[in-house]
Amino acid sequence: MSAPVGRSVRERLRLWWFAGAAGGVLVIGLVVVLAITLAGNPRPFGEDFSAPADLRPPLARMCPLPAVSGPVPEPSVPLDPPELPSPPVGSAPTSAPAVERRTVDEEAGISYTEYPAPWQPWETVWNAGALEVPYRMGQHFVTEPAYDGFSDYHASILSAAVPAAENDALTFDLECVGRRVAADVRAEYYPQPSRMELFRDERTMLGGRPAWVTVFRLHFSRPGLRATDELAAVACVDVGRATAAILYVSVPGTHRQWDWIVEDALASVRPV
Repeated sequence: MSAPVGRSVRERLRLWWFAGAAGGVLVIGLVVVLAITLAGNPRPFGEDFSAPADLRPPLARMCPLPAVSGPVPEPSVPLDPPELPSPPVGSAPTSAPAVERRTVDEEAGISYTEYPAPWQPWETVWNAGALEVPYRMGQHFVTEPAYDGFSDYHASILSAAVPAAENDALTFDLECVGRRVAADVRAEYYPQPSRMELFRDERTMLGGRPAWVTVFRLHFSRPGLRATDELAAVACVDVGRATAAILYVSVPGTHRQWDWIVEDALASVRPV
């Protein structure tokens, strides 16, 4: 049975009214959004669709692993180690211990020779430089106590583990990471400005593991400090982890009789 004519007309008019009202609301909304956008707010509803934050460790961001095709060449081992400065004439004789004791840094994944007095165990955590490398293990002795009224100056043999790989990867750009850590040491651990003599900056093997080794002497000046130079080594060792093992060795110029420690400590590195 068909509906009465009058009722059908009223229903059609009601539908047109609702459609018109909805269209008006839509137009008003578009006008408001356009006005806010033109006023300088590209996200009128507050959504932020920017890329997610980069949560990779600093060294992984600085040294992304390059795409490699084919086998990775083995690092070369220098046949003759570079000649470092000899201790000054008349310096006190020092020699390695007859029975070797070792510092074992399980977190870093390396061990190395432990030396007799005046070397003492390192018993604190030093988050050094802009990279905040956390040195927890090693040895040291004070060469100038309270040189500025409250700070001691040290000779040191310290190790640390520093994140270097992306996500769960066990490989990283060894040269880039090694150079970055060495640059951080030169720029952040010593008075500035400084002048550098570079003795080694190369890929090599330490204890059968790939490593990047940098050895240098820095010349500097700081009020109250007798030392005006320091022989230092930074080794970055790939121990097959997401972290790089770092060994930092430093001998102030006031104690050059211990310069031999730099190469001796490097040669003693073994993975654990």
